[in-house]
Amino acid sequence: MELKDLAGEHVLDAVDFSTEHIIGWMSRLEDCNAMRFRLDGVVYVAIEDPEDGYRSYMRDLMTAESASMTNVFPPVRVVARHRTSGRFDECDILELIDVANGNVIIEVGTENTGDYYPYYIANFHPGLMAINSDGRRLAE
Repeated sequence: MELKDLAGEHVLDAVDFSTEHIIGWMSRLEDCNAMRFRLDGVVYVAIEDPEDGYRSYMRDLMTAESASMTNVFPPVRVVARHRTSGRFDECDILELIDVANGNVIIEVGTENTGDYYPYYIANFHPGLMAINSDGRRLAE
């Protein structure tokens, strides 16, 4: 599954961060950072693939059928947008935008995909959700 597959309107109601144990090189278990988010009742897991201390990228986007979410909140209507150009270089980022106020509340994927130092991002901004603020849109 790719981030661009999630483009469109959804309902977001949970976001968690965790460490996932993934089989890596030479069949060794590796600890990887992960962001879990629930859209339309389906839990998606964006897993970091740490290549070294400075370079990383999003390794996988998968669904987790038996995932238990702890940070659950009232449903928020969002529009998912796939972004391929960043501030300095190409990227592969999914943005979830709160329909009520237009704020980007989740960014997840890889920045600088065409550069020597790509990096994984998994940002959740709960304070920007209309249900947690006065509904104002932040200046871009």
